[in-house]
Amino acid sequence: PRFRSVPLGSLRPGSSSLVRSPAGAEEPGMEAEELPLGCGGQGGSPAAGRAPEQEEQRREPPQASVSNGGEAAGGQELVELKVIWNKNKYEVKFCLDSTGAELKQKIHSLTGLPPAMQKVMFKGLLPEEKTLREIKVTNGAKIMVVGSTINDVLAVNTPKEAAQQEVKAEENKKEPLCRQKQHRKVLDKGKPDDVMPSVKGVQERLPTVPLSGMYNKSGGKVRLTFKLEQDQLWIGTKERTEKLPMGSIKNVVSEPIEGHEDYHMMAFQLGPTEASYYWVYWVPTQYVDAIKDTVLGKWQYF
Repeated sequence: PRFRSVPLGSLRPGSSSLVRSPAGAEEPGMEAEELPLGCGGQGGSPAAGRAPEQEEQRREPPQASVSNGGEAAGGQELVELKVIWNKNKYEVKFCLDSTGAELKQKIHSLTGLPPAMQKVMFKGLLPEEKTLREIKVTNGAKIMVVGSTINDVLAVNTPKEAAQQEVKAEENKKEPLCRQKQHRKVLDKGKPDDVMPSVKGVQERLPTVPLSGMYNKSGGKVRLTFKLEQDQLWIGTKERTEKLPMGSIKNVVSEPIEGHEDYHMMAFQLGPTEASYYWVYWVPTQYVDAIKDTVLGKWQYF
């Protein structure tokens, strides 16, 4: 076969084009261009010929986080709690960044108590809007729960409400309590100097401190402390403190004091008859409804 010759001047410097003879030999004076080292040519590897600073460093892929037993599968930190309700104890693992409202839902699933009927205590009343981390709940913390199921409340309140209605009917037949002789001897002493201030026409929740500065039926100073986490009412005097379970108090009656309607006289019925009434005088009117609801088991939001 015939081969077309190419003039030497038509070849550009550095060109890799070769003119071969029929036998495959290179034309005299034509040399094959060698590939640079590191590009797959002879005498080099793919990494050869590169400056050390240009070589990419191999990095290990990031390691997955490992749970140490105090974290949930999603990376959320858990805390171990001891929930105590009605002599029952529940050991629970709960997310530390969950709120008090979410903890109430968990308690509902454990006990059957609706969240609205729960009083959850941890160093005081548990705030619903804050997380367990914000209120510094730690592993092994005890969470006290006070409350009754709907059936329990109905069973307790029905006889109490009936008794209360009967007492009111009897009171309407009698002269006002504050005019009766047994009460006048206390009320005639006048309002105590250290009695707590009253706010007429306003209903407030129970304060976090005891109600103090009031008189009992003997004219001595008395204070009321509501221990919600223990479901108890403490009646304290200079001599002693009576710790009464809320469920043992059968009724609560009250009446404004004539001439001082921003204060009430109030009685706690501890037995079956009026002789068992424990009287307290000069109760600030804004707390009267909260006292009745708390003692008689009509749960309210705190």
